[in-house]
Amino acid sequence: MTGPAFSKAPRFNHVAMSVAPGELDADGRAALVAFYGDVFGFEEYEELTEDRHRLVFRAHSHEQFMFLIADDTPMATPRLDHFGLSVASLDDFEEVARRAAAWKAEQPDAVDLIEPTVEEYVGALRLHSFYVGYRLPLMVETQHFEFLI
Repeated sequence: MTGPAFSKAPRFNHVAMSVAPGELDADGRAALVAFYGDVFGFEEYEELTEDRHRLVFRAHSHEQFMFLIADDTPMATPRLDHFGLSVASLDDFEEVARRAAAWKAEQPDAVDLIEPTVEEYVGALRLHSFYVGYRLPLMVETQHFEFLI
């Protein structure tokens, strides 16, 4: 092994993206809070919100968050650039996928959804995944690791 001998394995703790200032006005923030709250259970840190400047979402822990910052030249990415979330159960996975699909049905032009797939690896793992994007430069890939052995 190279690198430090950590006392406990480090974890990824946040993702940060720049967006156009208009995405962080009152209407843009409300849309983002509604979508990411309903689909993923993210919660706005209201005390950190600055109109047209910053929006921070708590992602189920104070040590996991999504940080959005306004910039006149915001982040631009290819469609499949993303960050990933792993859910603990197939039921959780199906619920998140159902919620994303409901948003896609309600706002077909605003929600980019790549339907769930399952890949099996050597009889040891079924990897369930889907991608969804909404008003941000990165999509979110949701995965569930179904271990078979």
